[in-house]
Amino acid sequence: MELTVYLAGQIHDDWRKEVEEKANEKELPLTFVAPQTNHERSDNIGEDILGEQPNKLYKDDAASDINNFRTQVLMQKSDIVIALFGEKYKQWNTAMDASTAMAMNKPTIIIRPDSLIHPLKEISNKANVTVETVDQALEVIQYIYE
Repeated sequence: MELTVYLAGQIHDDWRKEVEEKANEKELPLTFVAPQTNHERSDNIGEDILGEQPNKLYKDDAASDINNFRTQVLMQKSDIVIALFGEKYKQWNTAMDASTAMAMNKPTIIIRPDSLIHPLKEISNKANVTVETVDQALEVIQYIYE
């Protein structure tokens, strides 16, 4: 049984590649989808499709509409959502994606470091599982196949 996993979280490092490589090492039958990880493409998609916008507010609004549409489609088709919270970047999009996944009743795994226990307590409480590492998240998924 192949499962599709939506990888929610910041797009500024290669954590998704780490997840995919480790899943392959474990021979887990997973397909991964994610938000647009090309930051420039994500920021400019509204104008790329709809044309130049009158100011930054409208540019961001147009991009957000299309990015949210993309996220909704991919998340609805996913079997599992993994939301990674790190310490280095602000995590607004991760929180929004995790909350959306839970509202859609998607099985959700939160990855967050020990230092974020308090600020993420409500999100962690609503998620199915909260772990501290990518390896632990993959072990949770691997358990499905036992």
